[in-house]
Amino acid sequence: MEIKVMTYNIHHGKGMDKKVDLYRIAEIIEKSDADIIGLNEVDKHYSKRSHHQDQVRWLANHLDMDYAFAPSVSLTVRNSVTVRQYGNALLSRFPILNTKTLPFDVASRLIEGRSILDVTLQLNEKLLQVNVTHFSLNPFLQRMQTNFLVNQVNNYVHPLIILGDFNMKPGSRGWKKLICEFSDGWYIAGNGKGSTYPSLRPRSRLDYIFSSPSIEVINTEIITKLPHASDHLPVKAHLRI
Repeated sequence: MEIKVMTYNIHHGKGMDKKVDLYRIAEIIEKSDADIIGLNEVDKHYSKRSHHQDQVRWLANHLDMDYAFAPSVSLTVRNSVTVRQYGNALLSRFPILNTKTLPFDVASRLIEGRSILDVTLQLNEKLLQVNVTHFSLNPFLQRMQTNFLVNQVNNYVHPLIILGDFNMKPGSRGWKKLICEFSDGWYIAGNGKGSTYPSLRPRSRLDYIFSSPSIEVINTEIITKLPHASDHLPVKAHLRI
């Protein structure tokens, strides 16, 4: 079975022109023809910066896709039942069977929380596990998060795809640890450096698609249409399971 997956840090819909516009994000996703999309920096009733919108629900309704959300940050609002949240999300053309939020241990409340969105999908007769995550910029926390993710592998019996902004460079110690367990889609089937950040003049490869070795990577590409829609460019991979 062949599928197309994409990872995209949407910067809560805020583009390089400082405008928040989910229609642009939706257009990029729709034209990508991806079946499964992992999203980072997604707001859910977070603040006026994103018009207090449930962003992944809006995108899912607009694109007619199933969705899941995992908060990395949750803030209560005084005298309100609404919880302000910010985190990772997934859009899928396939049914979502199960969803879990796996929070990383945080050393300090002063450091932004991080988490993994863990989703089980039904692909016809097959089951697929998908993780969506966003690693810290802090080197110590990033090492902890890398170890946590690698240790998670033992909990899965289905093929696994990991989508996200890892804030690490290819060739780094963390990257080397990850490719001991997973295939790096760009490293296997990409052309060029694969830089995704910043979107208008990308210099760094921060966004990755990792997968179980049993999954064949046919092709990987950077989506360069509407680069001003976010501060990152999305990465798309064509996979055979």
